[in-house]
Amino acid sequence: MRLLIVEDNERLAGLIAQGLGRRGFSCDIAPDLSTADACLASAAFDAVILDLGLPDGDGMAWLQRQRSLRQLIPALMLTARGGLEDRIAGLDSGADDYLVKPVDIEELAARVRALLRRPGPRAATLLDAGPLTFDPVSREARCDERVLDLSRREADLLELLMRRLGTVVVRDTIETTLYSFNEPVTPNAVEAIVSRLRRKLDEAGLAGQLHTVRGVGYMLRSS
Repeated sequence: MRLLIVEDNERLAGLIAQGLGRRGFSCDIAPDLSTADACLASAAFDAVILDLGLPDGDGMAWLQRQRSLRQLIPALMLTARGGLEDRIAGLDSGADDYLVKPVDIEELAARVRALLRRPGPRAATLLDAGPLTFDPVSREARCDERVLDLSRREADLLELLMRRLGTVVVRDTIETTLYSFNEPVTPNAVEAIVSRLRRKLDEAGLAGQLHTVRGVGYMLRSS
């Protein structure tokens, strides 16, 4: 899952991104609202973590504008404004959740996961494709009772494919989901991850479940 962290405190943003990265999220940081707009225009994000007092405007007004434009990406406000009126205003402006700094990274990760489980094109609690299951919280994949030994990238790819089970996921979507803007991506990086994941699925008795659609992308089918 890919998150956009809109936070002008460089150290705090880095700590949040690092902590969420260790919990299976791919994070990009926008230090201001104009950068956030550019990020949303150039990549698909699953949720936004939004500060309010930003150098070029107020995050609450920005979110209201996003909602008026029918940009319905889940948003969690993370701010020092902890008053009751602030929390009510934040939720009424379109935030899906509201947290007051400082926050424990475990709680923040849990609240993001909760956002992504809400109805709509978001996350299920446990993903399954026949005997193959994936737990987005523990990042654990199983085939029946056998645990698959997956790297972080392989687990991210499997989650993406399982969320779009039976449909083709294009290569560009895989790349933008698995890698943040500041991460170097070699020309054959996606193909290498797909190859490793396919081999591990084959070894687990799931041969033929991960398909290549030549010139387009990849698709996972339920066996």
